[in-house]
Amino acid sequence: MAGHSQFKNIMHRKGRQDAMRSKLFSKLAREITVAAKQGMPDPAMNPRLRLAIQNAKAESMPKDNIQRAINKASGGDGDNYEEVRYEGYGPGGVAVIVEALTDNRNRAASNVRAAFTKAGGALGETGSVSFMWDRVGEIVYPASAGSADAVMEAAIEAGAEDVESDEETHTIYCAFGDMGEVSRTLESALGEASSVKAIWKPQNTIPVDEDRARSLMKLVGVLEDDDDVQNVYANFEVDDETMARLSA
Repeated sequence: MAGHSQFKNIMHRKGRQDAMRSKLFSKLAREITVAAKQGMPDPAMNPRLRLAIQNAKAESMPKDNIQRAINKASGGDGDNYEEVRYEGYGPGGVAVIVEALTDNRNRAASNVRAAFTKAGGALGETGSVSFMWDRVGEIVYPASAGSADAVMEAAIEAGAEDVESDEETHTIYCAFGDMGEVSRTLESALGEASSVKAIWKPQNTIPVDEDRARSLMKLVGVLEDDDDVQNVYANFEVDDETMARLSA
């Protein structure tokens, strides 16, 4: 597993679920509002909104919160939200991509740059690291959706490119442009996915030691705690023994 997913697992183990959930709900609500504003407020007619609602439900976001986020778009809120991508290098030359959804571009840029600088990294220009990543669709199912072989077979038939299964989830990857079609086909075979979204998948990962991993996870944590930041991706890899110590 790549550094971003490992970091998420550690944070959950350390008991920050409540604080993280509140922050997560705010980010999910912002995505729903923007999706509803850019298209129609009806998820049946707006694929981005449908996915945003599906992902919110997967995180147990209350229906009232989801509806309020949609209503904000209808009421004119969310007009000024802008999607911005930041790219740079963290400690040890690890590439980092930060996706933000902000109503104040200057504030977001300042906060992201400060986080990189404090961690001993450097914020670069757009495109400075993304060439080392692939923009793909990621479709996640719980382990209960079926055996690894069954999910792999369904994924191949749906036109997916790769599947990674572990004790908790099946993660299916497909071409970015095929995400809608692949997810619909999988839904008919496996049911509704836990999440369906576009992600940045690193072409290669960089192994890091415990000290470097700790510094990188701190950087990712600071970035993800920022209200403007929606997603953070980092191309580092940590071995299982080191992960066990970090998550203890």
